[in-house]
Amino acid sequence: MRILLLGANGQIGFELMRAMSVLGEVVPVTRDGLLQGGAPCREVDLASGTALGMLLDGTQPSLIVNAAAYTAVDRAEDEPEIARRVNGDAVGTLGVWAATRGVPVVHFSTDYVFDGSNRRPWREDDATAPLGAYGSSKWLGEQALLASGAQHLILRTAWIYAARGRNFLLSILRAARGEASIRVVDDQYGSPTPARVVADATTAIVARIASRGHFCEGVPWGTYHLTTAGQTTWHGFASALLREALRARLIARMPDVQAISSAGWQARARRPTYSVLDCSRIQDAFELRLPSWQEGLTAVISELAGGRPSE
Repeated sequence: MRILLLGANGQIGFELMRAMSVLGEVVPVTRDGLLQGGAPCREVDLASGTALGMLLDGTQPSLIVNAAAYTAVDRAEDEPEIARRVNGDAVGTLGVWAATRGVPVVHFSTDYVFDGSNRRPWREDDATAPLGAYGSSKWLGEQALLASGAQHLILRTAWIYAARGRNFLLSILRAARGEASIRVVDDQYGSPTPARVVADATTAIVARIASRGHFCEGVPWGTYHLTTAGQTTWHGFASALLREALRARLIARMPDVQAISSAGWQARARRPTYSVLDCSRIQDAFELRLPSWQEGLTAVISELAGGRPSE
């Protein structure tokens, strides 16, 4: 199997490169043509439909995995057209190319397609209503992939973090090393999800539905939710990760973690207040067991404590 992996430098993409290597040849692609550490790879700017088409023609993959996205949620309010081209139009281009060649697409989407007004976990068939430019662009990508007719898995995830890159966990750890007090939002709910959990689950799904590079008949293609189990707030997550970091000696002392409202944070873009996703469908369809968010946190803190790079 030849797997074209877009977004190989992202948090999920980095983990997918590792996890999917057992399935066949992984062809990594980044925007600047470089992997973490400086190794060269394929290059494409998803804002350019022509470049993407040339990449697809040149690589002829048997599976496309799209972990690339415009993820600057606040900046997207000022750059909605760029977000739309990357998160929407490019996904449509992937889908049309894949549909005409019988190539499946695995695409990652987000909780931001919902408005956060629920008080029960969101199901795949709940009505979407994005609050801002980022969520709208991701929803457009989902719709474009559906309209293309390509066989696909849309995997909506949320609250992604890892032991490397730019994310909430690493930002909190940096703040804890230099500040006695940290302010964290306490009225947004979700399931903190390590990128490795998403990558391992995705790899297990592909391994289940493919045999020797060929996809089985009767695959339940469609849209699924994929996060850890359970829920907390950003404040609850910060408090838990700092307690574990203190035990692992990643920080020297426990700072005061102050709870604030979303209004007190004054972000440029509105966030969903409730981003917990119901993942029962993906677990039933592919016989997965998804860990709790606490299990995921323990694994990432252990990875950091083991001396692996965090940047």
